[in-house]
Amino acid sequence: MLLGDILNRLENDGEAAEVILGAGDLRLLAVMRERAEAEGLDLAAYAKAAVQRYAAQASDEEWLTMMGQIGRAADPGLACLKRAFEQAIA
Repeated sequence: MLLGDILNRLENDGEAAEVILGAGDLRLLAVMRERAEAEGLDLAAYAKAAVQRYAAQASDEEWLTMMGQIGRAADPGLACLKRAFEQAIA
């Protein structure tokens, strides 16, 4: 699936939970829900913000690492999201 298609699914918490589970695991979803609540956001808004922060703040080295991962991934869009989500909770 294309990254843009996946990002378009981040419109409500149910869809966002499915996307996060597809990109990671239950632990990732639980931590993202906790962080979203702490920031006063719903899960979908937090997930979108995580991707935006990653795109704006990732170093050149981080981009190279992510590009290597998506080059080996069966679903590059989800691999990119997983990296962004993991950076958001790091």
